[in-house]
Amino acid sequence: MASSMIHICVANEVNKIIKKDRKSILIGSIAPDISKLLNQDKVKSHFLDNSDTDVPNTQRFLSKYEAYLNDDFVLGYYIHLYTDYLWFKYFLPRFANGGYIFNLNGNIQKVSQKKFIDYLYNDYTNLNIKLIDEYNLSLDLFYEEVPQFNNIISEIPMKNLSVIIDKAGIIIENTKAHKPYMFDMKEIKNFIGGSVKKILDNLIDINVIENK
Repeated sequence: MASSMIHICVANEVNKIIKKDRKSILIGSIAPDISKLLNQDKVKSHFLDNSDTDVPNTQRFLSKYEAYLNDDFVLGYYIHLYTDYLWFKYFLPRFANGGYIFNLNGNIQKVSQKKFIDYLYNDYTNLNIKLIDEYNLSLDLFYEEVPQFNNIISEIPMKNLSVIIDKAGIIIENTKAHKPYMFDMKEIKNFIGGSVKKILDNLIDINVIENK
């Protein structure tokens, strides 16, 4: 999955255009990842077809919740799934495939799944503060009371939303600069910009927003 901060950046940039309730959109955009913190299978929360894939089936989400996309939390949830779809389908395979990673220095390195995860999360934490500065993000989301949301999404325990918000805030507070392994700020900015455009195009296609 893309990092919480990447999800927040994408959702925040989308919301600059669609102008919905910012807090609802941003909390929705990190909500699916609560499954990991509660030791639950992400197949359900991320609408995966099976445990062998990380690519969300966004059409399956729409078949159940498209009528609720006027709810800003649900829309944020959908933005998360679409971002993960783009991340795992198109972005991440450029840097990791078949047990190999492609380092920034141009080398190809065979790594274990554990080492790959270590490298991935190292790059996430390395980018957090840079993303906050680059996108001028306010972090009030992590320090204010969690709003009450309509209990629409049945795939996650809505009563535990504070868990993912608190965890994301802690990760950001403890961020330190590390040597990047697979991707740098330029790559992530390209991903965020491309994702925002594709998500906005998709929201037009499914009649959530108008084409202006």
